[in-house]
Amino acid sequence: MAFAPLDPILHNQLRLAVMSLLVSVERADFNWLLEKTGATRGNLSVQLSKLKDAGYIKVKKSFKDNYPNTACTITTKGVDAFEGYVKGIRTYLDQEL
Repeated sequence: MAFAPLDPILHNQLRLAVMSLLVSVERADFNWLLEKTGATRGNLSVQLSKLKDAGYIKVKKSFKDNYPNTACTITTKGVDAFEGYVKGIRTYLDQEL
């Protein structure tokens, strides 16, 4: 059995954490993701941009009670990429030694 190639976009701890969170919720705002991941604001912002540019998430910026609000949702492409990544990791874990 050969090792499956892993998606380089998802092969990053913070991006993988974000995708793991988004796959289980309808939408998540920036502050919630910040709290759950423990990331810095700057790093989370950069990683969300990379996921957005890859087409894995949608980012909607708006105002909520006069404060800026950034909400993220996972796309179908993102779900497929995440599932493929998990399947790829399983090929590593299921190797017979």
